[in-house]
Amino acid sequence: MFHFKKFSVSQDRCAMKIGTDGVLLGAWCPLDNNPFSVLDIGAGTGILSLMLSQRSNAEQIDALEIDEEAYEQCVENFENSPWGDRLFCYHAALDEFVEDPEDEYDLIISNPPFYSEDYKTDNSQRDLARFQDALPFEDLIEAADLLLSENGIFAVIIPYKEEERFIDLCAEVELFPIKVTRVKGTQTTEIKRSLLAFKRYELSTLTADELVVETARHQYTEEYIELTKEFYLKM
Repeated sequence: MFHFKKFSVSQDRCAMKIGTDGVLLGAWCPLDNNPFSVLDIGAGTGILSLMLSQRSNAEQIDALEIDEEAYEQCVENFENSPWGDRLFCYHAALDEFVEDPEDEYDLIISNPPFYSEDYKTDNSQRDLARFQDALPFEDLIEAADLLLSENGIFAVIIPYKEEERFIDLCAEVELFPIKVTRVKGTQTTEIKRSLLAFKRYELSTLTADELVVETARHQYTEEYIELTKEFYLKM
Protein backbone atom coordinates (compact mmCIF):
# COMPACT_ATOMS: atom_id res chain seq x y z
CA MET A 1 0.00 0.00 0.00
CA PHE A 2 1.32 3.43 -0.98
CA HIS A 3 -0.01 6.23 1.24
CA PHE A 4 -0.47 9.79 0.03
CA LYS A 5 -1.82 12.68 2.14
CA LYS A 6 -5.46 12.28 1.08
CA PHE A 7 -5.66 8.77 -0.38
CA SER A 8 -3.89 5.41 -0.48
CA VAL A 9 -3.12 3.13 -3.41
CA SER A 10 -2.81 -0.65 -3.46
CA GLN A 11 -0.41 -1.82 -6.17
CA ASP A 12 0.44 -5.46 -5.50
CA ARG A 13 -1.53 -6.64 -8.58
CA CYS A 14 -0.20 -3.99 -10.95
CA ALA A 15 2.86 -4.58 -13.10
CA MET A 16 3.74 -0.90 -13.10
CA LYS A 17 4.23 0.41 -9.58
CA ILE A 18 3.85 4.02 -8.50
CA GLY A 19 6.91 6.00 -9.50
CA THR A 20 8.14 9.54 -9.94
CA ASP A 21 6.82 9.78 -13.52
CA GLY A 22 3.17 9.31 -12.60
CA VAL A 23 3.30 11.60 -9.57
CA LEU A 24 5.07 14.29 -11.60
CA LEU A 25 2.45 14.17 -14.36
CA GLY A 26 -0.49 14.16 -11.94
CA ALA A 27 0.88 17.15 -10.04
CA TRP A 28 2.14 19.10 -13.09
CA CYS A 29 -0.75 18.67 -15.51
CA PRO A 30 -2.36 22.06 -16.29
CA LEU A 31 -5.99 22.47 -15.20
CA ASP A 32 -6.51 26.07 -16.33
CA ASN A 33 -9.47 25.03 -18.53
CA ASN A 34 -11.31 23.85 -15.38
CA PRO A 35 -12.15 20.39 -16.76
CA PHE A 36 -15.58 18.88 -16.22
CA SER A 37 -14.54 15.51 -17.70
CA VAL A 38 -11.21 13.67 -17.57
CA LEU A 39 -9.91 10.53 -19.30
CA ASP A 40 -6.87 8.64 -17.95
CA ILE A 41 -5.53 6.30 -20.66
CA GLY A 42 -3.59 3.31 -19.31
CA ALA A 43 -4.62 3.89 -15.72
CA GLY A 44 -2.62 1.18 -13.92
CA THR A 45 -3.24 1.72 -10.19
CA GLY A 46 -5.42 4.75 -10.96
CA ILE A 47 -2.86 7.16 -9.48
CA LEU A 48 -3.38 9.90 -12.11
CA SER A 49 -7.17 9.81 -11.79
CA LEU A 50 -6.89 9.98 -7.99
CA MET A 51 -4.48 12.92 -8.10
CA LEU A 52 -6.75 14.78 -10.51
CA SER A 53 -9.75 14.06 -8.27
CA GLN A 54 -7.84 15.79 -5.48
CA ARG A 55 -6.67 18.70 -7.65
CA SER A 56 -9.82 19.47 -9.65
CA ASN A 57 -13.58 19.74 -9.45
CA ALA A 58 -14.06 17.49 -12.48
CA GLU A 59 -17.32 15.61 -12.08
CA GLN A 60 -16.54 12.79 -14.52
CA ILE A 61 -13.16 11.06 -14.29
CA ASP A 62 -12.92 7.99 -16.49
CA ALA A 63 -9.96 5.62 -16.55
CA LEU A 64 -9.05 2.99 -19.12
CA GLU A 65 -7.00 -0.11 -18.34
CA ILE A 66 -6.42 -3.17 -20.55
CA ASP A 67 -4.77 -5.50 -17.99
CA GLU A 68 -7.38 -7.37 -15.92
CA GLU A 69 -5.42 -7.47 -12.67
CA ALA A 70 -4.55 -3.78 -12.88
CA TYR A 71 -8.15 -2.92 -13.82
CA GLU A 72 -9.53 -4.73 -10.76
CA GLN A 73 -7.02 -3.04 -8.50
CA CYS A 74 -7.78 0.36 -10.03
CA VAL A 75 -11.50 -0.12 -9.32
CA GLU A 76 -10.66 -1.10 -5.74
CA ASN A 77 -8.47 2.02 -5.31
CA PHE A 78 -11.24 4.22 -6.69
CA GLU A 79 -13.84 2.69 -4.35
CA ASN A 80 -11.57 3.18 -1.34
CA SER A 81 -10.85 6.82 -2.16
CA PRO A 82 -12.81 9.91 -1.01
CA TRP A 83 -13.92 10.50 -4.63
CA GLY A 84 -15.47 7.15 -5.57
CA ASP A 85 -18.63 8.78 -6.94
CA ARG A 86 -16.62 10.71 -9.57
CA LEU A 87 -14.35 7.86 -10.69
CA PHE A 88 -15.03 5.05 -13.16
CA CYS A 89 -12.64 2.54 -14.74
CA TYR A 90 -13.27 0.77 -18.07
CA HIS A 91 -11.66 -2.62 -18.74
CA ALA A 92 -10.90 -2.23 -22.44
CA ALA A 93 -8.23 -1.60 -25.02
CA LEU A 94 -7.96 1.92 -26.41
CA ASP A 95 -9.02 0.87 -29.92
CA GLU A 96 -12.21 -0.68 -28.48
CA PHE A 97 -12.92 2.40 -26.39
CA VAL A 98 -12.67 4.85 -29.31
CA GLU A 99 -14.84 2.75 -31.66
CA ASP A 100 -18.03 4.15 -30.18
CA PRO A 101 -17.13 7.23 -28.14
CA GLU A 102 -19.96 8.58 -26.02
CA ASP A 103 -18.18 11.60 -24.61
CA GLU A 104 -15.61 14.24 -25.30
CA TYR A 105 -13.12 15.01 -22.54
CA ASP A 106 -11.77 18.33 -21.31
CA LEU A 107 -8.57 16.65 -20.13
CA ILE A 108 -6.92 13.51 -21.49
CA ILE A 109 -3.90 12.35 -19.52
CA SER A 110 -1.53 9.41 -20.01
CA ASN A 111 1.72 8.01 -18.66
CA PRO A 112 2.11 5.68 -21.65
CA PRO A 113 4.32 2.56 -21.86
CA PHE A 114 7.32 3.63 -23.88
CA TYR A 115 10.09 1.06 -24.02
CA SER A 116 10.30 0.53 -27.77
CA GLU A 117 13.29 -1.82 -27.67
CA ASP A 118 12.79 -5.18 -29.32
CA TYR A 119 13.44 -7.40 -26.31
CA LYS A 120 10.86 -8.73 -23.89
CA THR A 121 11.19 -10.07 -20.35
CA ASP A 122 9.68 -13.24 -18.88
CA ASN A 123 6.92 -11.20 -17.21
CA SER A 124 4.22 -10.69 -19.85
CA GLN A 125 2.10 -8.48 -17.58
CA ARG A 126 4.99 -6.11 -16.96
CA ASP A 127 5.87 -6.18 -20.66
CA LEU A 128 2.33 -5.15 -21.55
CA ALA A 129 2.55 -2.23 -19.13
CA ARG A 130 6.08 -1.31 -20.17
CA PHE A 131 6.45 -1.77 -23.90
CA GLN A 132 5.36 0.76 -26.42
CA ASP A 133 3.74 -1.79 -28.73
CA ALA A 134 0.97 -2.12 -26.11
CA LEU A 135 0.09 1.53 -26.78
CA PRO A 136 1.96 3.12 -29.70
CA PHE A 137 2.22 6.90 -29.58
CA GLU A 138 0.33 7.11 -32.87
CA ASP A 139 -2.71 5.32 -31.36
CA LEU A 140 -2.63 7.48 -28.23
CA ILE A 141 -2.50 10.71 -30.25
CA GLU A 142 -5.23 9.56 -32.63
CA ALA A 143 -7.47 8.83 -29.63
CA ALA A 144 -6.68 12.22 -28.08
CA ASP A 145 -7.63 13.96 -31.33
CA LEU A 146 -10.89 12.01 -31.49
CA LEU A 147 -11.93 12.42 -27.84
CA LEU A 148 -10.60 15.85 -26.84
CA SER A 149 -13.10 18.69 -26.46
CA GLU A 150 -12.58 21.95 -28.32
CA ASN A 151 -10.83 23.64 -25.42
CA GLY A 152 -9.41 20.38 -24.01
CA ILE A 153 -5.88 19.65 -22.78
CA PHE A 154 -3.89 16.51 -23.62
CA ALA A 155 -1.03 15.83 -21.17
CA VAL A 156 1.66 13.13 -21.15
CA ILE A 157 5.06 12.25 -19.73
CA ILE A 158 7.47 10.58 -22.17
CA PRO A 159 11.22 10.01 -22.55
CA TYR A 160 13.00 13.21 -23.54
CA LYS A 161 14.54 11.45 -26.55
CA GLU A 162 10.99 10.96 -27.92
CA GLU A 163 9.88 14.57 -27.38
CA GLU A 164 10.48 15.91 -30.88
CA ARG A 165 8.81 12.92 -32.55
CA PHE A 166 5.81 13.11 -30.22
CA ILE A 167 5.31 16.83 -30.87
CA ASP A 168 5.57 16.23 -34.64
CA LEU A 169 2.96 13.44 -34.45
CA CYS A 170 0.62 15.71 -32.50
CA ALA A 171 1.07 18.51 -35.05
CA GLU A 172 -0.19 16.14 -37.75
CA VAL A 173 -3.61 16.13 -36.04
CA GLU A 174 -3.36 19.83 -35.12
CA LEU A 175 -2.57 19.38 -31.45
CA PHE A 176 0.07 21.88 -30.37
CA PRO A 177 2.20 22.18 -27.21
CA ILE A 178 1.16 24.79 -24.65
CA LYS A 179 3.45 23.72 -21.80
CA VAL A 180 6.75 21.81 -21.82
CA THR A 181 8.81 20.86 -18.77
CA ARG A 182 11.98 18.78 -19.08
CA VAL A 183 12.93 16.69 -16.06
CA LYS A 184 16.40 15.85 -14.73
CA GLY A 185 17.20 13.58 -11.79
CA THR A 186 19.94 15.95 -10.55
CA GLN A 187 21.50 19.15 -11.86
CA THR A 188 24.42 17.23 -13.39
CA THR A 189 22.50 14.39 -15.06
CA GLU A 190 21.00 14.40 -18.55
CA ILE A 191 17.38 15.35 -19.20
CA LYS A 192 15.39 12.14 -18.74
CA ARG A 193 11.69 12.97 -19.24
CA SER A 194 9.48 15.49 -20.98
CA LEU A 195 6.18 16.64 -19.52
CA LEU A 196 4.04 17.85 -22.43
CA ALA A 197 0.60 19.49 -22.59
CA PHE A 198 -1.24 20.15 -25.87
CA LYS A 199 -4.28 22.07 -27.10
CA ARG A 200 -6.02 22.48 -30.44
CA TYR A 201 -4.46 25.89 -31.09
CA GLU A 202 -0.86 26.97 -31.56
CA LEU A 203 0.85 29.48 -29.29
CA SER A 204 2.85 32.26 -30.97
CA THR A 205 5.69 31.57 -28.53
CA LEU A 206 6.30 28.54 -26.35
CA THR A 207 8.80 28.53 -23.51
CA ALA A 208 10.02 25.26 -22.06
CA ASP A 209 11.26 25.06 -18.49
CA GLU A 210 13.31 22.53 -16.58
CA LEU A 211 12.65 20.65 -13.34
CA VAL A 212 15.41 19.05 -11.27
CA VAL A 213 14.16 16.41 -8.81
CA GLU A 214 17.05 15.98 -6.34
CA THR A 215 20.15 17.82 -5.16
CA ALA A 216 21.44 14.55 -3.65
CA ARG A 217 19.96 11.13 -2.88
CA HIS A 218 16.55 11.75 -1.21
CA GLN A 219 17.35 15.45 -0.94
CA TYR A 220 14.66 17.08 -3.06
CA THR A 221 14.78 20.47 -4.74
CA GLU A 222 12.47 23.27 -3.63
CA GLU A 223 10.73 23.14 -7.03
CA TYR A 224 9.99 19.41 -6.74
CA ILE A 225 8.75 19.79 -3.15
CA GLU A 226 6.50 22.69 -4.18
CA LEU A 227 5.05 20.62 -7.03
CA THR A 228 4.37 17.44 -5.04
CA LYS A 229 3.80 18.63 -1.45
CA GLU A 230 -0.01 18.24 -1.65
CA PHE A 231 0.51 14.51 -2.22
CA TYR A 232 3.65 13.04 -0.64
CA LEU A 233 3.39 12.47 3.12
CA LYS A 234 6.92 13.67 3.89
CA MET A 235 7.02 16.75 1.67
